[in-house]
Amino acid sequence: MKWGMPWPGAELAQRCEQAGAQAFCAGEFADASAYVTATEMAQGTERAVTGPGIAYAFARSPFIHAAAVRHLNKIAPGRIFLGLGAGTGRMNRDWFGVDSSHPAPRMAELVGCIRAFLQAENDQKITFAGDYYSIDTHIRAPVMGPIEVPILLGAFNVHMLRTAGRVADGVLGHGLFTDRWWSEVVDPQLRAGADRAGRDAGGLLRWGWVITAIDDEDPARAVEDARRQIAFYLTVKTYDSLVALHGWQDEVAAIRAEFAGGDPRKIGSHVTEDMLWSMAVCGDTAQATEMLAGRKNLPDLGFLAPPGFLVSPRRRKHYGNSTVESFHQIGVSQ
Repeated sequence: MKWGMPWPGAELAQRCEQAGAQAFCAGEFADASAYVTATEMAQGTERAVTGPGIAYAFARSPFIHAAAVRHLNKIAPGRIFLGLGAGTGRMNRDWFGVDSSHPAPRMAELVGCIRAFLQAENDQKITFAGDYYSIDTHIRAPVMGPIEVPILLGAFNVHMLRTAGRVADGVLGHGLFTDRWWSEVVDPQLRAGADRAGRDAGGLLRWGWVITAIDDEDPARAVEDARRQIAFYLTVKTYDSLVALHGWQDEVAAIRAEFAGGDPRKIGSHVTEDMLWSMAVCGDTAQATEMLAGRKNLPDLGFLAPPGFLVSPRRRKHYGNSTVESFHQIGVSQ
């Protein structure tokens, strides 16, 4: 597995590149824009691929996505990717104030529109007519010309995975993705989408986040933080099909009950060893190495993501430093 990280800042990123990091990505939330962070990444790196991973797809128009990608490609030519995620229906409706109905076909059209802007020859009219997006424009200046930027989808369910296989360049998997989820759900659905479009599924990118907390000085705390992060993710019902695949319904019910009416700091206590070893790389370097070796279907490029739930920025930075120190030797063995 090749590796990268969510953006750790320019100083640590330099060490990451020296240790073999291939890519950096930028998520977003109420206090962080994926495209602003992607600009920092493009300016603060020399070789690594960088990009939003993910940007909220429907919160911006195709034009805005494409303009941001073109701008990033000026800063780091040939080193930009675009990761798009639908977000939840509630977020789109209540936070962004946009329509996100029929997310899979809407996403397919969005990808097509963005590509129309990115692949347009200079002085070429740009058109797209669909059910959700309609573009009819002739941008006479500035000089544009086509650029090649991989577009990946943050896909979880069957329909979005098939959409990724059909229209995108690959998938950017969630940190909860287990070996079984990759092999029994993700890969087959990517192939199904690619087959439908007459594409070669073998050329699709299989990238994903990997929950990573390594600390040789306090491995127990690293394990606890990883457990809490897994539990926090599993409070979201979107992932119930993954839970059902593994038979973790009782554990997740306990997590959600604790989160709703108990002590959120204790939600990780309901994460079993099986769950932990299926979804995280954590503890000291020796255990992290063992956990990584036990995974048989990791993403081809994994973004080693420190836990964020009830973890301070200082602690996240510490995990980032520990990951760089230990993962070079781990990564070489994979």
